[in-house]
Parts: sequence; structure tokens; C-alpha cells
Amino acid sequence: MTSSTGTSATGTASDGFTPEERDAIKERAREVKAARRGSRTPRADDLAAVLEKIAGMQESDRVMAERLHAVVTTSAPELAPKLWYGMPAYARDGKVVCFFQSAQKFGSRYATFGFSDQAKLDDGAMWPVSYALTELTAAGEARIGALVKRAAG
Repeated sequence: MTSSTGTSATGTASDGFTPEERDAIKERAREVKAARRGSRTPRADDLAAVLEKIAGMQESDRVMAERLHAVVTTSAPELAPKLWYGMPAYARDGKVVCFFQSAQKFGSRYATFGFSDQAKLDDGAMWPVSYALTELTAAGEARIGALVKRAAG
């Protein structure tokens, strides 16, 4: 519960965002600023940044992110790796189609693989765009690969 002074019941200041969310917003601002400065970063630089981000993850997230990176780049090689809110993402014409969010990023009990509105996954009036991942099985990899291929359209 937040008091009229803007502090929570525990006495800490609250502006609606967790420290992890504020960090993600700052990372996104740096990404946008860097893109403006260099107009478009070369694909190789973006790939290196994604691989560096993956390498810095905790082991369970890192293993999953490495496997997802392989699935995405194999299923839709036309998608370009890039960082998005400090997490690995894959874009078409500079617009993110799909992304991975580690469990560690926001202290969640599961990682997330999701799709943006650029993904061509429309299926009637309602369809899933985000998947919780606690582990990545061969069947999960196949399902994600098929979804990424379809999303990349």
C-alpha cells in the first residue's frame, strides 16, 4: 500500500517501477541513443552485443538463451539479432519480432520468450504472444522454431 507521501508500507520510495524495470528502461534508452548516433549499428556489432549479454546471464538462463538463439537464427535467418531493453531480441527491418527475457532480469520464477506486434502470428481475435519457460526441451525448441518461422513470415 502506498501512502500519500509516495512511500510504500515498508517505507521505501515508490514511483511505480521496480529497480529492475528502471534498469531495463535505462538500457532501452541507451540502445535508442546508440542507434541514433550511428544511425544503424552493423549487424555484426548487434550480434556481438547479444552474444555478450547471453554470456553474462546466470547459468540456467544462459543455457536457455544460447539454445533459443540457435533456434531463432536457424528457423528465421532473416531476423537480425539485437538488444531490446537489454535482452536478446530478433528483428526484421529494425523492428523486433521476438525476444527472450531471462528469469534473472526481473527476479521471476521463469524466463519468457515472446513476440511483438510485428510477429505474423494472428489467429482469429486472440492468440498467445508470450511463453513462460522453466526449461527448454526438444519439443519446446521445435514448437518455438515453428512459431518463429511463422512470425518472421
